[in-house]
Amino acid sequence: CLTGYKLFSLTMVEKLDCIHESAETPDVYIVERLFSSSLVVVVSSAMPERMNIYHFKKGTEICNYSYPENILAVKLNRQRLVVCLEESIYIHNIKDMKLLKTLLNTPSNPSGLCALSITHSNSYLAYPGSFSTGEVVVYDTISLNTVTVIPAHDSPLAALTFNASATRLASASERGTVIRVFSVPEGLRLFEFRRGMKRYVSISSLCFSPDGLYLVSSSNTETVHIFKLEPLGPSAEDEAASWTAYMGKMFSAASTYLPAQVSGMMSQDRAFATVHLLSAAQRNVCTLAVIQKLPRLLVATAEGQLFIYNVDPLQGGECTLAFKHRLFGAEDEQSEGEPEGLEVPAQSCPSYAETAALPPSAPVTATLTGYSEDGGAKKGEVIPEHEFAAGPVCLDDENEFPPVSIQRS
Repeated sequence: CLTGYKLFSLTMVEKLDCIHESAETPDVYIVERLFSSSLVVVVSSAMPERMNIYHFKKGTEICNYSYPENILAVKLNRQRLVVCLEESIYIHNIKDMKLLKTLLNTPSNPSGLCALSITHSNSYLAYPGSFSTGEVVVYDTISLNTVTVIPAHDSPLAALTFNASATRLASASERGTVIRVFSVPEGLRLFEFRRGMKRYVSISSLCFSPDGLYLVSSSNTETVHIFKLEPLGPSAEDEAASWTAYMGKMFSAASTYLPAQVSGMMSQDRAFATVHLLSAAQRNVCTLAVIQKLPRLLVATAEGQLFIYNVDPLQGGECTLAFKHRLFGAEDEQSEGEPEGLEVPAQSCPSYAETAALPPSAPVTATLTGYSEDGGAKKGEVIPEHEFAAGPVCLDDENEFPPVSIQRS
Protein backbone atom coordinates (compact mmCIF):
# COMPACT_ATOMS: atom_id res chain seq x y z
CA CYS A 1 0.00 0.00 0.00
CA LEU A 2 1.09 3.54 -0.71
CA THR A 3 0.23 6.88 0.82
CA GLY A 4 -1.62 8.88 -1.80
CA TYR A 5 -1.35 8.43 -5.54
CA LYS A 6 0.11 10.04 -8.65
CA LEU A 7 -1.23 10.46 -12.17
CA PHE A 8 1.26 10.57 -15.03
CA SER A 9 1.13 11.58 -18.67
CA LEU A 10 3.46 9.94 -21.19
CA THR A 11 3.59 11.42 -24.69
CA MET A 12 7.35 11.13 -25.23
CA VAL A 13 9.58 8.20 -24.33
CA GLU A 14 12.12 10.43 -22.59
CA LYS A 15 9.65 12.56 -20.62
CA LEU A 16 7.27 11.45 -17.89
CA ASP A 17 4.98 14.22 -16.63
CA CYS A 18 3.23 13.99 -13.27
CA ILE A 19 -0.07 15.81 -13.79
CA HIS A 20 -1.44 15.29 -10.28
CA GLU A 21 -0.37 14.04 -6.89
CA SER A 22 -2.43 13.52 -3.76
CA ALA A 23 -0.74 12.53 -0.51
CA GLU A 24 -3.84 13.02 1.64
CA THR A 25 -5.27 9.50 1.40
CA PRO A 26 -3.23 6.90 3.32
CA ASP A 27 -2.66 3.32 2.19
CA VAL A 28 -4.23 3.62 -1.26
CA TYR A 29 -4.56 0.25 -3.00
CA ILE A 30 -7.00 1.03 -5.83
CA VAL A 31 -6.79 4.03 -8.16
CA GLU A 32 -8.83 4.04 -11.39
CA ARG A 33 -9.03 7.00 -13.75
CA LEU A 34 -11.77 7.31 -16.35
CA PHE A 35 -9.72 7.52 -19.56
CA SER A 36 -8.02 10.95 -19.53
CA SER A 37 -10.89 12.73 -17.78
CA SER A 38 -10.63 14.30 -14.33
CA LEU A 39 -12.68 11.57 -12.65
CA VAL A 40 -10.66 9.30 -10.33
CA VAL A 41 -11.88 6.46 -8.10
CA VAL A 42 -9.82 5.79 -4.96
CA VAL A 43 -10.02 3.04 -2.31
CA SER A 44 -7.70 2.88 0.71
CA SER A 45 -6.99 0.12 3.20
CA ALA A 46 -7.96 2.55 5.98
CA MET A 47 -11.57 2.27 4.73
CA PRO A 48 -11.58 -0.73 2.36
CA GLU A 49 -15.36 -0.85 2.19
CA ARG A 50 -15.69 2.70 0.86
CA MET A 51 -15.11 4.04 -2.64
CA ASN A 52 -14.39 7.75 -3.12
CA ILE A 53 -14.85 9.47 -6.48
CA TYR A 54 -12.96 12.72 -7.05
CA HIS A 55 -12.71 15.43 -9.66
CA PHE A 56 -8.98 15.80 -9.17
CA LYS A 57 -8.49 18.98 -11.23
CA LYS A 58 -11.08 20.84 -9.15
CA GLY A 59 -9.93 19.20 -5.95
CA THR A 60 -13.46 18.11 -5.03
CA GLU A 61 -15.08 14.87 -4.00
CA ILE A 62 -18.00 13.97 -6.25
CA CYS A 63 -19.37 11.24 -4.01
CA ASN A 64 -18.47 8.24 -1.87
CA TYR A 65 -20.20 4.92 -1.60
CA SER A 66 -19.90 2.10 0.95
CA TYR A 67 -20.37 -1.64 0.47
CA PRO A 68 -20.95 -4.55 2.86
CA GLU A 69 -17.45 -6.01 2.35
CA ASN A 70 -13.99 -4.97 1.28
CA ILE A 71 -13.69 -3.63 -2.26
CA LEU A 72 -11.34 -5.80 -4.32
CA ALA A 73 -11.56 -4.11 -7.73
CA VAL A 74 -13.19 -1.15 -9.46
CA LYS A 75 -13.66 -0.94 -13.23
CA LEU A 76 -15.22 1.92 -15.16
CA ASN A 77 -15.97 2.94 -18.72
CA ARG A 78 -18.07 5.65 -20.30
CA GLN A 79 -21.35 4.00 -19.32
CA ARG A 80 -20.83 1.87 -16.24
CA LEU A 81 -18.90 1.67 -12.97
CA VAL A 82 -18.40 -1.83 -11.59
CA VAL A 83 -17.37 -2.66 -8.02
CA CYS A 84 -16.19 -6.20 -7.33
CA LEU A 85 -16.34 -7.79 -3.86
CA GLU A 86 -15.32 -11.34 -3.05
CA GLU A 87 -18.77 -12.84 -3.61
CA SER A 88 -20.79 -10.06 -5.26
CA ILE A 89 -20.58 -7.45 -8.01
CA TYR A 90 -22.27 -4.03 -8.07
CA ILE A 91 -23.06 -2.32 -11.38
CA HIS A 92 -23.68 1.45 -11.35
CA ASN A 93 -24.76 3.91 -14.00
CA ILE A 94 -21.77 6.23 -14.16
CA LYS A 95 -23.84 9.29 -15.07
CA ASP A 96 -25.55 9.50 -11.67
CA MET A 97 -24.07 6.50 -9.79
CA LYS A 98 -27.49 4.87 -9.56
CA LEU A 99 -27.17 1.21 -8.62
CA LEU A 100 -28.54 -0.76 -11.59
CA LYS A 101 -27.78 -4.35 -10.65
CA THR A 102 -26.25 -6.40 -7.87
CA LEU A 103 -24.89 -9.81 -8.80
CA LEU A 104 -25.14 -11.70 -5.52
CA ASN A 105 -23.58 -15.05 -4.58
CA THR A 106 -21.06 -15.01 -7.38
CA PRO A 107 -18.32 -17.68 -7.05
CA SER A 108 -15.68 -16.79 -4.50
CA ASN A 109 -13.26 -14.37 -6.15
CA PRO A 110 -10.66 -13.42 -3.48
CA SER A 111 -8.48 -11.50 -5.93
CA GLY A 112 -11.37 -9.46 -7.36
CA LEU A 113 -10.59 -10.65 -10.88
CA CYS A 114 -12.81 -9.04 -13.53
CA ALA A 115 -12.56 -7.11 -16.80
CA LEU A 116 -14.76 -4.37 -18.27
CA SER A 117 -14.71 -3.44 -21.96
CA ILE A 118 -13.90 0.17 -22.89
CA THR A 119 -15.67 0.49 -26.23
CA HIS A 120 -18.55 2.95 -26.58
CA SER A 121 -20.76 0.53 -28.54
CA ASN A 122 -21.28 -1.99 -25.72
CA SER A 123 -20.21 -2.66 -22.17
CA TYR A 124 -19.23 -6.23 -21.39
CA LEU A 125 -18.11 -7.47 -18.00
CA ALA A 126 -16.11 -10.70 -17.60
CA TYR A 127 -15.67 -12.44 -14.26
CA PRO A 128 -15.01 -15.99 -12.94
CA GLY A 129 -17.99 -18.32 -13.15
CA SER A 130 -16.42 -20.95 -10.91
CA PHE A 131 -14.06 -21.10 -7.96
CA SER A 132 -12.52 -24.43 -8.95
CA THR A 133 -12.35 -24.21 -12.76
CA GLY A 134 -11.53 -21.55 -15.35
CA GLU A 135 -15.08 -20.74 -16.37
CA VAL A 136 -15.69 -17.17 -17.58
CA VAL A 137 -19.03 -15.37 -17.42
CA VAL A 138 -19.50 -12.58 -20.00
CA TYR A 139 -22.21 -10.18 -18.82
CA ASP A 140 -23.81 -7.29 -20.72
CA THR A 141 -23.95 -4.34 -18.30
CA ILE A 142 -26.31 -2.42 -20.58
CA SER A 143 -29.08 -5.02 -21.01
CA LEU A 144 -28.14 -6.53 -17.60
CA ASN A 145 -28.12 -10.07 -18.93
CA THR A 146 -25.56 -12.87 -19.20
CA VAL A 147 -24.20 -13.05 -22.74
CA THR A 148 -22.30 -16.32 -22.63
CA VAL A 149 -20.40 -18.65 -20.31
CA ILE A 150 -17.01 -19.82 -21.62
CA PRO A 151 -15.26 -22.97 -20.30
CA ALA A 152 -11.88 -21.32 -20.83
CA HIS A 153 -9.54 -23.39 -18.63
CA ASP A 154 -9.45 -26.42 -16.36
CA SER A 155 -7.80 -24.46 -13.53
CA PRO A 156 -9.12 -21.31 -11.82
CA LEU A 157 -8.68 -18.03 -13.67
CA ALA A 158 -5.75 -15.67 -13.05
CA ALA A 159 -6.15 -12.97 -15.72
CA LEU A 160 -8.83 -11.55 -18.04
CA THR A 161 -8.85 -8.72 -20.57
CA PHE A 162 -10.93 -7.43 -23.51
CA ASN A 163 -9.54 -5.90 -26.68
CA ALA A 164 -10.45 -2.28 -27.41
CA SER A 165 -13.47 -3.18 -29.57
CA ALA A 166 -14.74 -5.84 -27.11
CA THR A 167 -14.81 -8.46 -29.86
CA ARG A 168 -12.19 -10.65 -28.18
CA LEU A 169 -11.48 -11.81 -24.64
CA ALA A 170 -8.12 -13.19 -23.49
CA SER A 171 -7.76 -15.39 -20.41
CA ALA A 172 -5.13 -17.25 -18.42
CA SER A 173 -5.43 -19.71 -15.55
CA GLU A 174 -3.51 -20.10 -12.32
CA ARG A 175 -1.21 -22.59 -14.02
CA GLY A 176 -0.08 -19.80 -16.32
CA THR A 177 1.09 -22.08 -19.11
CA VAL A 178 -1.65 -21.44 -21.68
CA ILE A 179 -3.28 -18.19 -22.79
CA ARG A 180 -6.48 -18.38 -24.82
CA VAL A 181 -8.38 -15.82 -26.87
CA PHE A 182 -12.14 -16.11 -27.45
CA SER A 183 -14.60 -14.29 -29.68
CA VAL A 184 -17.19 -12.04 -28.02
CA PRO A 185 -20.11 -12.49 -27.70
CA GLU A 186 -20.01 -15.97 -29.28
CA GLY A 187 -17.38 -17.41 -26.94
CA LEU A 188 -15.54 -19.35 -29.65
CA ARG A 189 -11.88 -20.16 -29.12
CA LEU A 190 -9.80 -18.26 -31.69
CA PHE A 191 -6.22 -18.53 -30.49
CA GLU A 192 -4.20 -20.49 -27.97
CA PHE A 193 -0.67 -19.56 -26.94
CA ARG A 194 1.73 -21.47 -24.72
CA ARG A 195 3.98 -19.26 -22.66
CA GLY A 196 5.86 -22.07 -20.94
CA MET A 197 5.80 -25.82 -20.34
CA LYS A 198 8.39 -26.48 -17.63
CA ARG A 199 6.88 -24.58 -14.71
CA TYR A 200 3.69 -23.01 -13.50
CA VAL A 201 3.78 -19.22 -13.28
CA SER A 202 1.55 -16.54 -11.84
CA ILE A 203 0.35 -14.30 -14.67
CA SER A 204 -0.23 -10.80 -13.33
CA SER A 205 -1.07 -8.89 -16.51
CA LEU A 206 -2.75 -9.45 -19.88
CA CYS A 207 -3.30 -6.64 -22.36
CA PHE A 208 -4.15 -6.25 -26.06
CA SER A 209 -2.48 -3.65 -28.23
CA PRO A 210 -4.74 -0.75 -29.29
CA ASP A 211 -5.22 -2.31 -32.75
CA GLY A 212 -5.93 -5.74 -31.25
CA LEU A 213 -3.21 -7.47 -33.28
CA TYR A 214 -0.92 -8.23 -30.35
CA LEU A 215 -1.35 -9.56 -26.82
CA VAL A 216 1.19 -9.05 -24.04
CA SER A 217 1.52 -11.25 -20.96
CA SER A 218 3.66 -10.75 -17.87
CA SER A 219 4.12 -12.93 -14.81
CA ASN A 220 6.36 -13.49 -11.79
CA THR A 221 9.14 -14.69 -14.09
CA GLU A 222 11.73 -12.50 -15.79
CA THR A 223 10.17 -12.93 -19.26
CA VAL A 224 7.40 -10.84 -20.84
CA HIS A 225 5.74 -12.40 -23.88
CA ILE A 226 4.11 -10.63 -26.82
CA PHE A 227 1.91 -12.82 -29.02
CA LYS A 228 0.74 -11.94 -32.51
CA LEU A 229 -2.89 -12.66 -33.36
CA GLU A 230 -2.56 -13.54 -37.02
CA PRO A 231 -5.92 -13.76 -38.81
CA LEU A 232 -6.65 -17.10 -40.42
CA GLY A 233 -8.86 -15.93 -43.28
CA PRO A 234 -10.07 -18.01 -46.26
CA SER A 235 -8.50 -15.94 -49.05
CA ALA A 236 -5.50 -17.04 -51.08
CA GLU A 237 -3.57 -14.05 -49.80
CA ASP A 238 -4.12 -15.17 -46.25
CA GLU A 239 -3.12 -18.69 -47.19
CA ALA A 240 0.31 -17.50 -48.22
CA ALA A 241 0.72 -14.92 -45.46
CA SER A 242 3.08 -16.96 -43.31
CA TRP A 243 4.18 -20.49 -42.54
CA THR A 244 2.70 -20.14 -39.07
CA ALA A 245 -0.71 -19.22 -40.43
CA TYR A 246 -0.59 -22.08 -42.93
CA MET A 247 0.34 -24.64 -40.29
CA GLY A 248 -2.28 -23.22 -37.95
CA LYS A 249 -5.00 -23.88 -40.52
CA MET A 250 -3.72 -27.36 -41.20
CA PHE A 251 -3.78 -28.21 -37.50
CA SER A 252 -7.20 -26.62 -37.14
CA ALA A 253 -8.59 -28.80 -39.92
CA ALA A 254 -6.96 -31.88 -38.43
CA SER A 255 -8.27 -31.14 -34.95
CA THR A 256 -11.65 -32.54 -35.94
CA TYR A 257 -10.13 -36.02 -36.00
CA LEU A 258 -7.88 -35.68 -32.95
CA PRO A 259 -8.58 -35.94 -29.21
CA ALA A 260 -9.23 -32.62 -27.49
CA GLN A 261 -5.87 -32.55 -25.67
CA VAL A 262 -3.94 -33.17 -28.89
CA SER A 263 -5.89 -30.66 -30.97
CA GLY A 264 -5.33 -28.03 -28.29
CA MET A 265 -1.58 -28.54 -28.46
CA MET A 266 -1.64 -28.22 -32.25
CA SER A 267 -3.24 -24.78 -32.15
CA GLN A 268 -0.58 -23.24 -29.92
CA ASP A 269 2.10 -20.81 -31.06
CA ARG A 270 5.30 -19.30 -29.72
CA ALA A 271 5.71 -15.72 -28.59
CA PHE A 272 6.23 -13.23 -31.41
CA ALA A 273 8.40 -10.97 -29.25
CA THR A 274 9.87 -11.13 -25.75
CA VAL A 275 11.47 -8.99 -23.05
CA HIS A 276 13.80 -10.30 -20.37
CA LEU A 277 13.50 -8.15 -17.27
CA LEU A 278 16.42 -7.49 -14.97
CA SER A 279 14.72 -9.22 -12.06
CA ALA A 280 11.92 -11.71 -11.46
CA ALA A 281 9.50 -12.67 -8.67
CA GLN A 282 8.00 -9.17 -8.49
CA ARG A 283 4.55 -8.14 -9.62
CA ASN A 284 4.38 -5.99 -12.72
CA VAL A 285 1.80 -4.59 -15.10
CA CYS A 286 2.33 -4.38 -18.86
CA THR A 287 0.63 -2.57 -21.70
CA LEU A 288 1.20 -1.99 -25.41
CA ALA A 289 0.91 1.57 -26.67
CA VAL A 290 1.88 3.82 -29.57
CA ILE A 291 4.20 6.62 -28.43
CA GLN A 292 5.69 9.05 -30.94
CA LYS A 293 4.10 6.97 -33.71
CA LEU A 294 6.02 3.81 -32.78
CA PRO A 295 4.81 0.68 -30.95
CA ARG A 296 6.11 0.45 -27.39
CA LEU A 297 5.88 -2.00 -24.53
CA LEU A 298 5.48 -0.43 -21.07
CA VAL A 299 6.31 -2.44 -17.95
CA ALA A 300 5.54 -0.92 -14.54
CA THR A 301 6.97 -2.85 -11.59
CA ALA A 302 5.92 -3.04 -7.95
CA GLU A 303 9.24 -1.41 -7.07
CA GLY A 304 8.11 1.82 -8.71
CA GLN A 305 9.93 1.65 -12.02
CA LEU A 306 8.57 2.09 -15.53
CA PHE A 307 10.45 0.42 -18.39
CA ILE A 308 9.75 1.41 -21.99
CA TYR A 309 10.77 -0.99 -24.74
CA ASN A 310 10.79 -0.66 -28.51
CA VAL A 311 8.82 -3.36 -30.35
CA ASP A 312 9.55 -4.41 -33.93
CA PRO A 313 6.05 -5.01 -35.38
CA LEU A 314 7.44 -6.92 -38.39
CA GLN A 315 10.27 -9.08 -37.07
CA GLY A 316 9.43 -9.33 -33.38
CA GLY A 317 12.21 -10.96 -31.40
CA GLU A 318 13.89 -9.48 -28.33
CA CYS A 319 12.63 -5.97 -27.57
CA THR A 320 15.17 -3.25 -26.85
CA LEU A 321 15.05 -1.04 -23.76
CA ALA A 322 14.44 2.57 -24.79
CA PHE A 323 14.08 4.34 -21.45
CA LYS A 324 13.48 3.82 -17.75
CA HIS A 325 11.62 6.14 -15.38
CA ARG A 326 11.13 6.01 -11.63
CA LEU A 327 7.51 6.47 -10.55
CA PHE A 328 8.11 6.58 -6.80
CA GLY A 329 10.70 5.66 -4.20
CA ALA A 330 14.36 6.56 -3.85
CA GLU A 331 16.77 6.39 -6.73
CA ASP A 332 18.73 3.18 -6.74
CA GLU A 333 22.02 2.23 -8.26
CA GLN A 334 22.06 1.16 -11.86
CA SER A 335 21.66 -2.57 -12.29
CA GLU A 336 24.38 -4.59 -13.91
CA GLY A 337 23.94 -4.93 -17.66
CA GLU A 338 21.50 -2.03 -17.85
CA PRO A 339 22.14 0.63 -20.53
CA GLU A 340 23.52 3.84 -19.09
CA GLY A 341 21.66 7.12 -19.02
CA LEU A 342 18.18 5.61 -19.13
CA GLU A 343 16.91 6.39 -15.65
CA VAL A 344 15.52 9.83 -14.91
CA PRO A 345 13.42 10.90 -11.92
CA ALA A 346 9.75 11.65 -12.44
CA GLN A 347 8.96 15.30 -12.98
CA SER A 348 7.88 17.47 -10.06
CA CYS A 349 4.18 17.03 -9.33
CA PRO A 350 1.71 19.73 -8.38
CA SER A 351 0.30 19.13 -4.91
CA TYR A 352 -3.35 18.41 -4.24
CA ALA A 353 -3.86 21.97 -2.98
CA GLU A 354 -2.16 23.39 -6.07
CA THR A 355 -4.34 21.23 -8.31
CA ALA A 356 -7.49 22.27 -6.46
CA ALA A 357 -6.55 25.92 -6.97
CA LEU A 358 -6.45 25.53 -10.74
CA PRO A 359 -9.16 27.51 -12.61
CA PRO A 360 -12.14 25.43 -13.75
CA SER A 361 -11.49 23.95 -17.18
CA ALA A 362 -15.12 23.28 -17.99
CA PRO A 363 -18.50 24.62 -16.93
CA VAL A 364 -20.28 22.74 -14.19
CA THR A 365 -23.09 20.81 -15.82
CA ALA A 366 -24.01 18.46 -13.01
CA THR A 367 -24.54 18.70 -9.28
CA LEU A 368 -24.32 15.60 -7.10
CA THR A 369 -25.02 16.52 -3.50
CA GLY A 370 -26.28 13.30 -1.96
CA TYR A 371 -27.30 9.73 -2.67
CA SER A 372 -30.35 7.64 -2.00
CA GLU A 373 -30.23 4.10 -0.69
CA ASP A 374 -30.04 2.60 -4.18
CA GLY A 375 -27.11 4.81 -5.10
CA GLY A 376 -28.91 7.33 -7.27
CA ALA A 377 -28.62 11.07 -6.83
CA LYS A 378 -31.08 12.49 -4.31
CA LYS A 379 -31.16 15.84 -6.05
CA GLY A 380 -29.35 17.79 -8.72
CA GLU A 381 -29.12 17.35 -12.45
CA VAL A 382 -27.39 14.43 -14.05
CA ILE A 383 -24.78 14.83 -16.74
CA PRO A 384 -26.45 15.80 -20.04
CA GLU A 385 -26.93 13.10 -22.65
CA HIS A 386 -24.72 14.85 -25.17
CA GLU A 387 -21.74 14.04 -22.97
CA PHE A 388 -22.42 10.38 -23.71
CA ALA A 389 -23.04 10.66 -27.44
CA ALA A 390 -21.94 7.71 -29.52
CA GLY A 391 -18.44 7.91 -30.88
CA PRO A 392 -14.87 7.21 -29.83
CA VAL A 393 -13.63 8.65 -26.57
CA CYS A 394 -11.25 11.57 -27.05
CA LEU A 395 -8.38 10.40 -24.89
CA ASP A 396 -6.49 13.69 -25.17
CA ASP A 397 -9.29 15.89 -23.86
CA GLU A 398 -9.25 16.41 -20.10
CA ASN A 399 -12.73 17.97 -20.21
CA GLU A 400 -14.36 15.42 -22.47
CA PHE A 401 -15.91 13.41 -19.63
CA PRO A 402 -17.34 13.97 -17.07
CA PRO A 403 -17.65 17.66 -16.07
CA VAL A 404 -19.03 17.27 -12.56
CA SER A 405 -18.49 18.88 -9.18
CA ILE A 406 -20.07 19.21 -5.77
CA GLN A 407 -22.34 22.12 -5.03
CA ARG A 408 -21.11 23.64 -1.79
CA SER A 409 -23.63 25.22 0.54
